[in-house]
Amino acid sequence: MAAAESGFKQYFNGDAARVLGLKIKRLDKKFDVEGYAAEVDRRIPGKELKDRVQVMTEGLRTRLPQDYPEAVGMLVASLDEALEVGQGMFNDGWYLMAVARFVEEYGLQHPKESLEALREITQRHTAEFAIRPFIEQHHSMTMKTVRQWAKHKSAHVRRAASEGTRPRLPWGRVLAMFVKDPQPVLAVLEMLRSDPSEYVRKSVANNLNDISKDHPDVVLVTARRWLQESPTPETAWIVKHALRTLIKKGNQEALQIVGASGGEHIDVRKLKISPASVAIGGNVKIAFEIQNQDQQAHKLTVDYVVHHVRQSGKSIPKVFKLTKLSLAAGEKRVVEKLHSMKEVTTRRYYPGRHVVEIQVNGRILAKGAFKLTA
Repeated sequence: MAAAESGFKQYFNGDAARVLGLKIKRLDKKFDVEGYAAEVDRRIPGKELKDRVQVMTEGLRTRLPQDYPEAVGMLVASLDEALEVGQGMFNDGWYLMAVARFVEEYGLQHPKESLEALREITQRHTAEFAIRPFIEQHHSMTMKTVRQWAKHKSAHVRRAASEGTRPRLPWGRVLAMFVKDPQPVLAVLEMLRSDPSEYVRKSVANNLNDISKDHPDVVLVTARRWLQESPTPETAWIVKHALRTLIKKGNQEALQIVGASGGEHIDVRKLKISPASVAIGGNVKIAFEIQNQDQQAHKLTVDYVVHHVRQSGKSIPKVFKLTKLSLAAGEKRVVEKLHSMKEVTTRRYYPGRHVVEIQVNGRILAKGAFKLTA
C-alpha cells in the first residue's frame, strides 16, 4: 500500500473533513464542521494514509450521535447520488473512505445496520475492506447478504460481493477461512461468472486468481466447467484473466484452457540482450527470433523472466508479460522488448549478473544475461 499512500494520503486532510462535514451538516445543523476540519489538520502531520483516515473516523465518532444506528443512518442519509459504473473510490467517492472505516470500526455490534450501510457506501466508494471483519465475526449473516448482493441491479454492489470476499485482497486483511476453504467464495462467484459489467468481471477474475495461489486444481476445474456450462465471451474473459498467475508459472493445463499449447514445437533462437552491461536506472533491450516448427498453427503466450539479484547475492525470478502470438505452420517472427531497470517504490535493484529467460507457453526456451552496475 505504500506506493499508493505516498500520493493519495495528501487528500485526507482538513479540506476532506470539511467536504464530509458539510454534507452531514445538511442533516444536523449543530455539526461542527470547522472544528472537525481543524482537528483533522492538527492530528494528521507525519501520518500515512490509513492513520489519516482513522483520524477522520475518530473525529466523526465524537461529533455524531453516540447511538450507532442513529449515527450510521445519518451518514448514509448524507450520501450523494450513486456513482455511474466507471467512477469510483479514487475520484468522486474517495473521501468516503472515512465513512466506510466508521462502519468497520464501530459497527460490528450492529451487523444488520452496518451491512445495509455498506451496500449504500459501495455504490459511491467501496465496501471491500470494511466488510471483511463482518465476514469473520458474523459469517452466516454476512455471506447471506453477499449472495444477495451478487444479484443486485447495481454493478457496484455486485462487484462488492466478489471484491469483498477475495481471500488475499491487496491492502486488505487476509481472510484465512477462505484461504483454507474457498468454496463459500466460489458459490458467490458462480452467480457472477457471466456478468455483463466489465467492472464486475475484473473482480471475479482477480478473486479466482487469488484462489489459484492456494488451490490451483480447484480453479482449473472451475474454469473448465464454467467454459462448458457458460460459453459466453464474458465467461471466457474472466477465465483468461483468472488463470494469469498459473500461466506465468507455466502451468500446462491453464495454458491449454486458454488455447495456448504446442510449446514443444516452438524454437527460440538468436536471443540478444543489449547492452551487456547497464547501470541501475537504464534500459536493456531483449530481442529474439521465434519460430513455429510444427505443421499446424499454434497460439503462444510469450513471457520473459528476469532473475533479480538481491542484496544477499541470491537471485529471485519475476515473470513479465511480453506478448501473445498466433504463428502459422513454419512461421517465424522477431520479438523485441525494452526492459527498464529504473527503481520503483516496490522494487529495488542490486548490482550483479541478471539472468533473463524466454518463456513460451510455460516452457523456458532460451536464456541470456546482462550485468547490472551501480
